Amino acid sequence: MINEHVSARVFASLERQLARAGRPTDARAAARMVGDEHRHAELCAAVVEALGGAPAAELPELPAVPEHADADPLEAVLRNVLSISCLSETVAVALIDAERRAAGPPALATLLAQIVADEVQHARSGWRLLEDCAPRLGPDLRARLDDYLVLAFAHLVEHELAHLPARPAPSPAAEAIGVCDGLGARQLFFATVEQIIVPGLQAHGLDAVGAWRAAQRIGAAASSPASAP
Repeated sequence: MINEHVSARVFASLERQLARAGRPTDARAAARMVGDEHRHAELCAAVVEALGGAPAAELPELPAVPEHADADPLEAVLRNVLSISCLSETVAVALIDAERRAAGPPALATLLAQIVADEVQHARSGWRLLEDCAPRLGPDLRARLDDYLVLAFAHLVEHELAHLPARPAPSPAAEAIGVCDGLGARQLFFATVEQIIVPGLQAHGLDAVGAWRAAQRIGAAASSPASAP
């Protein structure tokens, strides 16, 4: 529920950036995604309530969605589209669909199917924008996007692993309603990046292979004992 509200805020910022970059059709699509995410939050709140919980929570302090003031409007929005749609939303499709398939109650599986159908469209919107823009990207811009992908991949790994505990579901009852096995979800996350996202970006002329390898080196360095304060 909280994550869907956060996503709505992210897409609201993306809508403004797309309009500024001269992409009015894509901006309208992002506006619809804001509505999708609010509806997802309401669906999730209903599940919390049905399970006996109180569907109310404070939103965490949220960092600003990057404006990328060092880039022109198109490059700035391409960076965010890569990070939000091509990376995060593509991973979300895989993870939520896995939860749908694991969910025991049919009503919950149907609800997750509704959410994942929207997430598919959110991911595809970014891939379509990249496909449209890729033929016109010069070598210098491609090189800068490659550099940005290193940071985007590193952030993706840090964010996803923080939300996917390295342990099984806490109980059979929890697993029966779709609480994921954290170890399996982590495997699915890495498989999605390596088998779907990296080849997809590579096909559009970006050095996703190199960026992913560099991001993994950053993660390894950050987790090494020498990096501890």
